[in-house]
Parts: sequence; C-alpha cells; structure tokens
Amino acid sequence: MNEMTTPQGPATTPADWASNQEVRWCPGCGDYAILKAIQRTMPQLGARPETTVFVSGIGCSSRFPYYMETYGFHTIHGRAPAVATGIKLANPELDVWIVTGDGDGLSIGGNHLLHLLRRNLDCQVLLFNNEIYGLTKGQYSPTSRVGTTSPSSPWGSVERPVYPCEFALGAGARFIARVIDTAQKQMPAVLERAYRHKGTSFVEIYQNCVVYNDGRFEEFTDRRSAAHTQLWLEHGKPMLFAGGTKGLRLNPRTMRLEVADVVDGDTSEIVVHDETNKGLAKMLVSMRFPEFPVALGVIFCDPRPTFEQALAAQRRAHAGEGPADLDQLLRRGPTWEVRRQG
Repeated sequence: MNEMTTPQGPATTPADWASNQEVRWCPGCGDYAILKAIQRTMPQLGARPETTVFVSGIGCSSRFPYYMETYGFHTIHGRAPAVATGIKLANPELDVWIVTGDGDGLSIGGNHLLHLLRRNLDCQVLLFNNEIYGLTKGQYSPTSRVGTTSPSSPWGSVERPVYPCEFALGAGARFIARVIDTAQKQMPAVLERAYRHKGTSFVEIYQNCVVYNDGRFEEFTDRRSAAHTQLWLEHGKPMLFAGGTKGLRLNPRTMRLEVADVVDGDTSEIVVHDETNKGLAKMLVSMRFPEFPVALGVIFCDPRPTFEQALAAQRRAHAGEGPADLDQLLRRGPTWEVRRQG
C-alpha cells in the first residue's frame, strides 16, 4: 500500500476533490462516470488533495487533471509516465495518478508505458479504453478491432489490436485490473485496491465514446445481460458467473480455461481465482468475448519492491563516498585526446 506521511486534516468529501473548472466532455461520455467514481473514492482512501497529483498526456481522458482539486500536469502526447516518474522520484511521498487513453498510452506512449510498468514505480495508471481516437475525430486506435471503419480506415482496419491488460502483463506489471465506466458499485473497490498496492497499478477502464464509437462494448456491458457476460473476479473464490450457474474450469487435456455449467451447486471443477498466479492471469486476459465472459476486477496482484525504493537504497549505500567529481567521472576508464595536426 502507499506508505506516506499524510498531513493531518479534516475528512474530505467528494466535493473537496472537484475543481471549479467546467467539465467539458461530450454529453453522455463515459469519462463523466469515471470522474465521479474517482471523486467519490478519494475520501474513502484517506488521501489528501495537497499530496495528490494527477498526470495526463493528450486526448479526451487527459482533461482529467483540470477537474480534480489536486496538483496536476497536462503533459505532451504519450509522455505522462515520464513526467510522473520525475514527480515520484523528486517527492516519493506524493500520491501519483496517471490518466491516459488507448491512443495516448499505447501508441506514441507505448514505449514510456512499457518502461513504467517494468520499473514498478509506485503510482496508479488508469487507461481509458474506448477503442478509438476521440479527440482527433474518430480515427482507429491501437486497440480498435480488425474491420473498424473510421476516417483513417474507410475500408476497415486490418491491424490486429493491442489488448491493454495483455500488454501490461507482458511488460512486467505487478498489478492489473479491469473495470467498466458504468460499474459504479464495483469501481471504487478496484480503485482502492490499486491505491493500496505498492508499485505500479494498471487499471484498464472500458469507456464508451458516444460520438465516434458508441455502443462498442454494449454486448457485454448491457445491464440486462451483464450477469451472463461479465465475470467479476474475487481472490480465493470460484470463478462463477450467470448467477452461479456457470463458471470456468481448466481442461486437463488442453490446459486451457473453458466455460462449464454448475450442476446442483457443485463447484468442485470450477477454478478458484488466485490473483498471484501469473499463468492464470495470462489466461484470463486472453479470454475473448463472446466465447468467454469478460474478466473484470483484480486480475493479477503480486507486489515487488518499487523503483523509487531501489534508487533510495542505492543512494543510501553510496551516501558516504563524498561529493561527486564530474571531471574525474568523465576521465575514468579509457580516454583519448584529439589533437589538430600541424
């Protein structure tokens, strides 16, 4: 969890986290729901606005820092992880949140996000995934599905999409979760788990773009069918859905997950979720709808020492070596001198 010296003060309310800036997203945008969920969750965390920083890149999601009554940086395209790293190393006691989108975080920012995840900086990454470029008017994005028609793919995209949670797992993330913008009951609990985790917490949020990609996730987010299309994971509990009538079991022949009926309440064959099991996490993030329900909640959590902890330990180990000598450093090892002939 975040181990920081929190300034003492009165308990906050959601209103304390809302800035005086006019919220400017398209009417009906899923970002509104995410913003409200975060503003409601922050008081529950015991966080303080004066020790909280929201960092964003470019895109619709990246307006976020303006709407939070905290410190904030609206940076350049894809570079939020780099700026956030500098902030956390300069002041490790700050709570750092990164807000990015599928285009900002996985296209131009993919390299920066990869290194943030493998370094394990203590911060929270919220990646809003609407499978489209919204701010620049609807071009297909890295997460757009094959066949997506857009101004930049009028005959349909032929590119295979990036799956954010698979990307994060492959990059070495130690905490991976997934939620839906409209899941207002479940989102605060997932955000709290991300906040308490010591290290980089990666949370993918399916977010509906009402203008350029409306209803893209409706097939599994529709509340009328959600019980059959969504699998909400809970550590140590059988992976059940459809009101407990279905679950996931491991096929002993193929060693792959498959959907199974639960007969007479017998869950002996149903896999129990172990969020520390990376192999299981790989199978869960690789599941595709409609063959499988969409795995939601905390998928993987296996803490490791953080980047700033390692750097601090290194600095302490060399603290007694005296002041640095730049000239000596430059001349250490093989050197040569270039002279002008004649």
